[in-house]
Amino acid sequence: MKIQNLVLFASMVLVFVFSGCNEDPVVTPPDTTSTLYEEQRITNDCDGDGTIENYDLVSVTDRGEGTGTITWTKNKTYILNGRVFVNDGQVLTIEAGTIIKGAAGQAENAAALIVARGGQIKAEGTAANPIVFTSAADEIARDENGSLNCAGGNLEPSFRGLWGGLILLGNAATNAPQAELAIEGIPTTEPRGLYGGTNDTDNSGIVKYVSIRHGGSNIGANNEINGLTLGAVGSGTTIDYVEIIANKDDGVEFFGGTVNTKHIAVAYCGDDCFDTDEGYRGKNQFWFAIQDDAGDNGSENDGGPSDCLLCEPFAAWVTYNATFVGNGSNRAVRLRENSAGSYYNSIFTNYAKGLEILDAETLAQYNAGRMVLENNILWNVAAPFTAEALTVESELTAAGNIADQDPGLDANYVPSNTIGTASTPSDSFFETTNYKGAFAPGAPRWTDGWTLISKL
Repeated sequence: MKIQNLVLFASMVLVFVFSGCNEDPVVTPPDTTSTLYEEQRITNDCDGDGTIENYDLVSVTDRGEGTGTITWTKNKTYILNGRVFVNDGQVLTIEAGTIIKGAAGQAENAAALIVARGGQIKAEGTAANPIVFTSAADEIARDENGSLNCAGGNLEPSFRGLWGGLILLGNAATNAPQAELAIEGIPTTEPRGLYGGTNDTDNSGIVKYVSIRHGGSNIGANNEINGLTLGAVGSGTTIDYVEIIANKDDGVEFFGGTVNTKHIAVAYCGDDCFDTDEGYRGKNQFWFAIQDDAGDNGSENDGGPSDCLLCEPFAAWVTYNATFVGNGSNRAVRLRENSAGSYYNSIFTNYAKGLEILDAETLAQYNAGRMVLENNILWNVAAPFTAEALTVESELTAAGNIADQDPGLDANYVPSNTIGTASTPSDSFFETTNYKGAFAPGAPRWTDGWTLISKL
C-alpha cells in the first residue's frame, strides 16, 4: 500500500454575499491561519485475506493555530504535513492504537509534532494498543474499524531520518543564562519553539505506551530532530513505556527540566541513546539501549552550557536499572561539563569505555557526592573507568562497580547471573529491585509485545 505517495490537496472557498442585484459582491477572505484536516479514503486488501478494507487518512497542516483541542482516533491514520504544534492552551488527546505518520521532508519542511509551552498531549496507549509515530513510508495502518490489518515491517532499522519526531516543550527551569531558548530541531524564527521558565512541576501531559520510529530529519548542518525531545519539561508530565527506534539523531534528549521517566527503550539510533543537557534534574528507572555501528554513546551527559558551566540549577538526574548494549566503540556513560548524573544497579556491556568523568568540573561534582555511580556492572568494556583523577577507579570499585564478572545476558539482554548487591532507592518514585539492569530475571520483559524492538 503506497500511502506515502498520496497527493493531498486543499480547496479554497470564496463566499459571495449579495445585498442587491446591482451592488458589488462582498468577498469573504479565505481562512489562511486555521489548521487543515483533510481526509481521504483509500481501499486495499492489505493483509491479503481477500477482503477489501477502507482506510481513512487525515492530512494535518498547521498554518499557525495549532491542532486545537481535539481527539485523534485509532480508526484514522494522521499524516503530519510539516511541523504541527499543540499551541498554548490546547489539549491533543490521542486514542490508544492510533498511528501518526510524518510526511517526507527535510530542513524547513521536516514533519514533527511539537507540544508548545502551555499545551498538553494526552497520548496514552496500552500494551495491546500502543500509539505509533512513524514515517509515511511505513506501511503500518489501521482500517476504518480500527483493526491493524497492515502491520508494517517494511522498513529496516537502517531507515533513519525519514521524518522529524515528537517534541515536548515546558516551563520548567534550565541552567542556561537565557530565560527561554529555542529548541534544537526547530527554526529559531518559530516563537512556538521556545522552552524554559520557573515552574518545575509543569505538566505537558502524558506519553505512555508510545513507539517513535524512523525519525531524525535534518533541518540544517549538525541539527537533526531527536526521537523524543524534552525541553524544560516539568515533573507533572508522565513519560512511561516509550520506544524510540531508528532515529537519525539521539533517541531521547533532555534540555533542563525535571520530568521523570520509566521504561524507556532506545534502539539503533544514529547518535547517543540518552542525552542530558542544561541542568536536567529528573528521576529515571528501567532504561534499555542497544546500538549498531551507527550509534555513538549510550548516555552523553552535559551539565550546563559551555559558556556557563557553573550556572544553576546543577544537573542532578538519577537513573536506576539501565541496560546499555554498545557496538564495541565509544562510551557507555560520558559525564562532562559539570554534570552530576547518577547511575545505580545498571549493566553496561560492549563499549570501548565504561564510566567516563571527562573534566575537572565534573570530577568536582563526584567528589562533592552529588554524582553517585554505585553497584553497576561493566562487562566486555575495554576501559571500564576513565576519569581526571586516577584515584576515582579505586573509589568506583569500592562503590560496588564491577568490571570483571559476566552478568550472563541472554539473547533478550536479561541477566542470568546475580552479581553483588543492588542499591535500595529511598525515593518512592523508584521501584525496589533485587537485580541489576533493565529487565528482571525470570519474568517477561516490559518491552515484549508492544515495541518494534521485540518483533525484530
